[in-house]
Amino acid sequence: MFAFLYPVGYNKYVNIVFYKQPKGRSPVHNFIKKLQPNDRLRIWACLKNVEELGFDCPRVQFRQIRGKLWEIKIKAVHAGYRFFYVTIKHSLTILLHAYKKQSQKAPKKEIEIAEKRMLEVIENEELYNT
Repeated sequence: MFAFLYPVGYNKYVNIVFYKQPKGRSPVHNFIKKLQPNDRLRIWACLKNVEELGFDCPRVQFRQIRGKLWEIKIKAVHAGYRFFYVTIKHSLTILLHAYKKQSQKAPKKEIEIAEKRMLEVIENEELYNT
């Protein structure tokens, strides 16, 4: 029998939204749109499952990077993908940055991009009212 430990303020159902740059561009959404169709479909399906099932979602792994920065790991047909996110307001999950997995550890550059965006989101939390 397994016991799962969820973060403080855990809510099974989450609302996923994409980080937007000041000019309205969404790097994560654009990243997904450029993937091969099979990978794109798998990622959309997994993200939908995360919204509906939360941390109980199958075929997806979650890992804390540091502090409030977390990672969703998704294995698709052609590659593995990583999505950095932060959760605000208990169930609002902001996808900050995405990249194609190429090594065991998350590259420092990718983490730095996600952390910078996370700070923007936290400082401007009112923009993410849904």
